[in-house]
Order: sequence, then structure tokens, then C-alpha cells
Amino acid sequence: MPDCLLCERPDETGSYLCPGCSKATRVRLEGLPVLYRGLGALLAPAGGVGQGRRGKGGPAPIPVSLDILDVRGPGGMAGLLESWVDAVRHDRGRPEPAHAGSPEGRVDRACGELLSHMPWIAVSWPEAGEFAGEIRDLARSVASMIRPPAPDRGTRVGNCQSVDVSGAICGAVLWLPQGERVVHCDWCGMSWPPATWAQLKAWIDEGAKARNAA
Repeated sequence: MPDCLLCERPDETGSYLCPGCSKATRVRLEGLPVLYRGLGALLAPAGGVGQGRRGKGGPAPIPVSLDILDVRGPGGMAGLLESWVDAVRHDRGRPEPAHAGSPEGRVDRACGELLSHMPWIAVSWPEAGEFAGEIRDLARSVASMIRPPAPDRGTRVGNCQSVDVSGAICGAVLWLPQGERVVHCDWCGMSWPPATWAQLKAWIDEGAKARNAA
């Protein structure tokens, strides 16, 4: 029983791609045009620097990352998809006309053509595993640009208990990053070394009791 060329699990159908990987590849091809257009929203310049605690305004920052420009450009997603279209056409003995039009239109057409070839790719093409792997990696990469993973801020400690000159408590959320031994408040700049943690906890508990009693 041969193994699927993508997930490397035994496949009783004898195809190059098992039914699950074939379906997943089709879903990714269907979603790539949507992801491509989603990157377009990230090309719009920001309105300016944030007006936070110390914000003073200023010129707009660089609008986008170079990675997004690379993917959106003619040689990015469109070029990669078209290279697979050309490979399939060649191995199937089909005409190989040049690719023309806007990058967005080229992505749409390339995905549509690859979807039409999927039954043959899954069953008859020895390059199916490499093809499906590149489509998977492309979809994951673009999705991560649109929805980047949330940073790991560490362990939530509680609210900062530092007091300013007016007597107001800071109250910002404190986090202890992994591997660190001192808690820093990103808002007011106060540091809480381990020797102060017992007192910090007592103040946090005291504040919680006062809020519950109110």
C-alpha cells in the first residue's frame, strides 16, 4: 500500500495524494484568492502614529512589510501558482499560453485551473506531494500575515499598584515574561522585583476585596 506523498500515511486508494490531503489542497486553492485580496487591505497607509500616553503625532509609518509586497507582486503568489500551472500543462501535454493580466486576476485564473486539474494531480502526478506541500505552505504563510499569532506575554500577575503624585493607582495589567525575574509595568515604568511580590499581591488582593464590597 503506497503512502500519501503529503502526509506520508498509507493510502488504500493507491493515489499520490490521499483523499484527506486532496480535499485539503482543494480547499487551500479555493481560499488563496481570498487571502490574496485580504493582503490588499494591509497595503493602505496608516493614518499616523498612535496618540498614547507619550504620543506626539507625526508622519505616517512605513505602510506595509516587504513580505506583503513580495506576495502581492507579479512574481509572488501569482508567479508561484503559475509555475505549477505550467508544470501541469507540460506533463499533460496541454497548450502553454503566456500568463497575462493583473496579479489578482492571474491568481484567480491559476487557482481555477489548478482546481480543474486536481483529480489528475491526486491520482496520476508524481509531483503531487511537492505541489500540495507548497500550496499548504503558501496558504499558511499568507494567513499568518493577515492574522499574526498573538505574542506570548507570559504570566498575568495582576494590576500595577504604583501610585503617582496625585495619589492615583496605576492599575495597568502586569505580565511576567517567561524566563524573567522582575515584573515591569509598560505603562508607568515601575519595576517589581521578587522581594516586592508578597506586598504587591497583598495590595492586589486588598483592591479586589474593596471592589467586591462596593
